[in-house]
Amino acid sequence: MDWTFLFGSFEGRISRKTFWIGTIILAVALIALSFLVLPLLGLGMMNPALPDATTGGDAQAIGQQFLDSASRAGWANLVVVLIFAYPMMAVMLKRRHDRNSPGWDVYAYIGLLALLSVLQGLGLCFTVAEVNGMLMPTPTLIGTIVPAIVGLLALYLLVVMGFLKGDSGANAYGPDPLGGTASATA
Repeated sequence: MDWTFLFGSFEGRISRKTFWIGTIILAVALIALSFLVLPLLGLGMMNPALPDATTGGDAQAIGQQFLDSASRAGWANLVVVLIFAYPMMAVMLKRRHDRNSPGWDVYAYIGLLALLSVLQGLGLCFTVAEVNGMLMPTPTLIGTIVPAIVGLLALYLLVVMGFLKGDSGANAYGPDPLGGTASATA
């Protein structure tokens, strides 16, 4: 497999099998990087906002600590999105090309991921509200709508790129990655 082509080029086409290989490699790398970056920011994978000894049980302080953790996580997510944007786009665009699409939806998806991270980093996605006499972290309207849009677009792209067959034969983006046979199923 040509790794430079897979992760470094926006040209050409790839099959579903190659898409899944590239996606799994990127997911493993992203998880590994998260395990390295999050602790540097005082965040953990499983407990991003547990109260620490400095809060003394004060509900306002615990709520603020959650908001601070969510903000730091947003900026960390932005860094990770920016690091992985190019190879993610390379894999995704080539797969969209296999279905004879220019892939504008891929650019929109990566842009929305970055926007969501910035909004979270700016503290616009969560608030602390009183629920049944307790202060609870709750998503804001922005923190509800933007992730829903990102999730729906991600689901659409997953189906289109991961499960639907590409064009048989050559198309505007190059030759069939399966060799042009109409009965191939990769």
